[in-house]
Amino acid sequence: MKTPRYSIIAPVFNEVESLPVLIRRLSEVMDQTGETWELILVDDGSTDGSTDMIREMAKDDAHIRPVIFVRNFGHQLAVTAGLDYCRGDAVVIIDADLQDPPEVILEMITRWNEGYEVVYAVRSEREGETWFKRTTAAIFYRMIFRITDVKIPLDTGDFRLLDRKVVNVMNRMKEKHRFLRGMAAWVGYKQIGIPYKRAARLAGVTKYPFRKMLKLALNAITSFSYFPLQVATYIGFISAGISILAIPVVIVERLTGSQAFFGQATTLIAVLFLGGVQLISLGILGEYVGRIYDEAKGRPLYIVREEPSDFEK
Repeated sequence: MKTPRYSIIAPVFNEVESLPVLIRRLSEVMDQTGETWELILVDDGSTDGSTDMIREMAKDDAHIRPVIFVRNFGHQLAVTAGLDYCRGDAVVIIDADLQDPPEVILEMITRWNEGYEVVYAVRSEREGETWFKRTTAAIFYRMIFRITDVKIPLDTGDFRLLDRKVVNVMNRMKEKHRFLRGMAAWVGYKQIGIPYKRAARLAGVTKYPFRKMLKLALNAITSFSYFPLQVATYIGFISAGISILAIPVVIVERLTGSQAFFGQATTLIAVLFLGGVQLISLGILGEYVGRIYDEAKGRPLYIVREEPSDFEK
């Protein structure tokens, strides 16, 4: 098969029920372009039969190029592997659960043909999600937007189209704790958002529960902001300022015979407060130091059991 015009990257983790529908809908959409295309299915250590299904589909469909991990490495690294193996001039990242409608890709391609190099999808509506999920997601996106050094568009996930120039830059960014939508914003280039209605999952359960969302938020903050370190510094200055202001107050109260500051209660409260501030500050420092340690080890981002060349006839 000659070098494709378009590449679609779909990370897969236990999506055996969604895969046939995903392939059908993507084929219907991409065939409308009249251009060559490929589908990079990155199996992220599935245990529900998705791996075998991907292998079988690759035998019957030349568009499908599987990348199969030896174990689960996570969604962000699965997409990273897809970016490493894709060959198209324009690259689309889409989830395999069909919450991101493949039909939106045609509008992305239109915008790309107009000269935009990053076309990201903005979630105007979110079906099939609980109030808690919608609320925490809204807080997450707005918090990231306010405190990170790069202005990441609100209410956007990884569903987007990237020009080959953007992909080449992102492939040179090899940090371990990855936040791809932040990386795509960081590289710059000409970007535009398009609204879309995010659908409910076709089958299965979400792969981003609250714990993983919290981890993703932590990766986003530590990768693109020093704000937590600055907060620790601010708290230190505020605590020191309160202490300095309190000294003359305590002296006056003692000299006037007031009983307000006698005993161990105030001392205990002050010690506990300052101890808490110190532990929080150490925890924040630990998060950054831990990430430095991970980078220093120099381990590969992911390990592949089977790659596209293994399926080529």
